[in-house]
Amino acid sequence: MGRVGVDVYPEQVGVPLDEVTSFGKFLGGSPTNVAVAAARLGHRSAVITRTGEDPFGRFVHRALTGLGVDDRFVSAVPGLPTPVTFCEIFPPDDFPLYFYRLPTAPDLQIRADELDLDAVRDAEVFWVTVTGLSEEPSREATLAALEARGGRGKTVLDLDYRPMFWSSPEEATAQVARALPYVTVAVGNREECEIAVGESDPHSAAKALRDAGVGLAVVKQGPAGVLGSDATGDVTVSPVPVTVVNGLGAGDAFGGALCHGLLAGWDLRRTLSFANAAGAYVAGQLACADAMPDVDQVTRMLGGGA
Repeated sequence: MGRVGVDVYPEQVGVPLDEVTSFGKFLGGSPTNVAVAAARLGHRSAVITRTGEDPFGRFVHRALTGLGVDDRFVSAVPGLPTPVTFCEIFPPDDFPLYFYRLPTAPDLQIRADELDLDAVRDAEVFWVTVTGLSEEPSREATLAALEARGGRGKTVLDLDYRPMFWSSPEEATAQVARALPYVTVAVGNREECEIAVGESDPHSAAKALRDAGVGLAVVKQGPAGVLGSDATGDVTVSPVPVTVVNGLGAGDAFGGALCHGLLAGWDLRRTLSFANAAGAYVAGQLACADAMPDVDQVTRMLGGGA
């Protein structure tokens, strides 16, 4: 549930945006990409979101169904454009993003009274992001969906903090605190964990999230790998080496693969290793949603044969 849009990526790598001459158009939005990633790994997935009533909105529907994601919960908001996001690509670690989501984005107009709460309750995994808490009516809808889960299945909060969507870091911290009691899994990098629980040290952040009631805390540490902490203890998994083309979709591929491991009932180390490999695979591609790997491709990454 949450953000959707159209990603417009330059076809010239290492060129400033003002000098780029051609672009590719792709489905985008972090939770939407996670739904695609899960579908590519063999799961039935759907996304709750909203688009503009425009050609890009029609593109979103076509892309979702083409990538195996159910679009029945995607509706249009008259008068608002489908968001477009541009990026610059400077591998290996510089990918500036430019969000066009003003005066507001359709996906922030998801309303609580329009939710299919039966579908929300029945999902084995339900994934939301911090962006959905940044503005009303999406905030109320996100909290209503989390409350409706009532402890069923796996409920994941992606700590995906984007400062341009918030009036202040303090506001984001306050809203995350409202969501955490309903969450069984929290996923974020060190900076996002600091916003969420005031801790950037990975082990301290994981402990703070667990103390807030989260069953599994996942803290991404970049080149230092990823830390997972649950009732069985802490596990750190090293990253999978890859020549980076575009790092923007790696976290969403990680998320879809994390869902795959959770659904399979794997232990924490196996789940995080698989998720790391999925993220590495997409980091080596230009696109995000279009590049999500299947199980065989992730397995080859794990074996070093990709």
